[in-house]
Amino acid sequence: MTLPAIPRMNLSDGAAAAIRAEILSGRWPVGNAIPAEPELVSQLGVSRGTLREALRSLQYAGLLEIRRGDGTYVRSRSEVGTALAHAQPSLRDVLEARATIEPQLARLAAERASAAQIAQIRAALEARNAADGTRWARADAAFHRAVAEAACSPVLEQVYLALLPLLEESTDLAAKRQGFRKDDPRGHQELLDAIERRDPRTAFESAQENLTATEAWSTTADAV
Repeated sequence: MTLPAIPRMNLSDGAAAAIRAEILSGRWPVGNAIPAEPELVSQLGVSRGTLREALRSLQYAGLLEIRRGDGTYVRSRSEVGTALAHAQPSLRDVLEARATIEPQLARLAAERASAAQIAQIRAALEARNAADGTRWARADAAFHRAVAEAACSPVLEQVYLALLPLLEESTDLAAKRQGFRKDDPRGHQELLDAIERRDPRTAFESAQENLTATEAWSTTADAV
């Protein structure tokens, strides 16, 4: 069998490849806005229409989130997130995945986090505590992302970052249901305290207990 010739990359594909490279490298962190359209048009040397086509393709791939009137944000550093989203997991499915990964990330963060990373976790928790409405789930996800980054485990971090958009969506849904506790210290304030004390066992247990409580609440809420 003869393979077909590979077509020459068009401008849109080239722009998407350049933006993807910035995302995968981590230079544009998950949760942050990417440069505005005029700056990207200038840097990439493409038209606004070509740029928007590239951004749409990356949004479909799950790497970007285009928020009308607010800008374009990095949603994930892995296209695995797209496959996860298409699987349409339930809240319980997401909790099971979190229960497998988050306690390990918490334990590693207590062992490996730098002073700067601990400060970032603390700032993320303060932002979470101050957030309300639709911003709260995003702030909660930012806190967990900071813990994942502080674990200094590239493979686990990438797997978790692919899960993060689903975490935000499921948390936003859960927070709207009666009985959900936004102020539970387990997996949040207790976790930060354990990381600051360099106490991996307590960090692991705090993350685990938070997810166990959330799963129990979810089961109760579904039964009502």
